Amino acid sequence: MDKEKLVFIVNPISGKRKKQKKLKYALEKYLDKNTFDYTIEYTRYRKHASKITRNYLEKNYKYFIAMGGDGTIHEVASKLVNTEGILGIIPAGSGNGLARHLQIPSKLKDAIEVINRRNITKIDVGKINDSYFFCTAGTGFDAEVGKLFDKIHGRGFSNYVKATLKKFLTYKPKKYKIKIDGEKIKERAFLITLANASQYGNNAYIAPKAKIDDGYLDLCILKPFPKINSVGIGLRLFSKSIHNSEFVKTIKVKKIIIKRNKKGYVHIDGEPVKMKKKLKVEILEKALNVLH
Repeated sequence: MDKEKLVFIVNPISGKRKKQKKLKYALEKYLDKNTFDYTIEYTRYRKHASKITRNYLEKNYKYFIAMGGDGTIHEVASKLVNTEGILGIIPAGSGNGLARHLQIPSKLKDAIEVINRRNITKIDVGKINDSYFFCTAGTGFDAEVGKLFDKIHGRGFSNYVKATLKKFLTYKPKKYKIKIDGEKIKERAFLITLANASQYGNNAYIAPKAKIDDGYLDLCILKPFPKINSVGIGLRLFSKSIHNSEFVKTIKVKKIIIKRNKKGYVHIDGEPVKMKKKLKVEILEKALNVLH
C-alpha cells in the first residue's frame, strides 16, 4: 500500500540547529513510517510557509504539518482552505492559540502521536476582507498591541505583556458602525474581536463559549471601562469569564460589516495587517481539515 505524503513546514528561528536535530530525532523515533513518507522544509522568511504549502499541494501531498508559532500555522492553513489538504500542528510558538483550542499537546512526542492517529475533523474558517483567520481577528486595542508587539525584538509572553501595558497607557476607545444581518448599530468600543476559536493564545479566552465548528463567529465587543476595572478584566480573560463582564457584549454572527472612522490595523491570529475602513467578515463553514 502506498504511503501517505507528509511535509513538515518548520520555522527554525528559535533554536535553529538544536531544534532541527531534535525534530529529526523525534520523527525517526516516534512517527509511523509504515504510514507516512515525509520530508522537512524550513522557512527562511515571512510568507515562505505559504509558498512551500502551495508547492507541495501541487505535488499532491496530503498532510501539511506546521511547526512554529501562530504566524507559521496561519500561513500554512491559509493555503489549505477549501482543499483536500490536511493541517497538522506541532506547537512551537508563544501563543499557540489554535493548537490550544484543538488540545494539541506542546510536547513533541505527544504532538507526533496526534499525527499518527490520523484523527481528522473539519473546522470553520473566518474571513475578514480578503484574509482568512482561524482563531481570532479584530480591531481596536488588541490590533494596536499586535502592531507594537511585532516591532519588539524577541517574542514570548513577557514581551506581549510589556506591549499591552505600554499601549494601555495611551489608547483611546474608538467609534464603530456595525451591520449584523441587516441591523445597524453604533458602538464606542475598546476593542472588537471576531472569534472562531475561544482564545487569542496563551490561554487568554476572549470568547469562552466559541466553538470552532458551529458555523458561527462570536462577535465580542469590549466597551470602554474605568481603569480601576482593568485588572478584573484581565483576570476574567484568563479565567474564561470575560463574557460575564458588564463591559462585554457577545453576539453569534455569520456575516458582519464593521466601519471605522479611518483605515488602520487589524490583527489576524495575532499578526498586524493594515486594512481599509470597512471590514467585511464572514464564516466559512467546515472549510479546513485538521488533525487533532
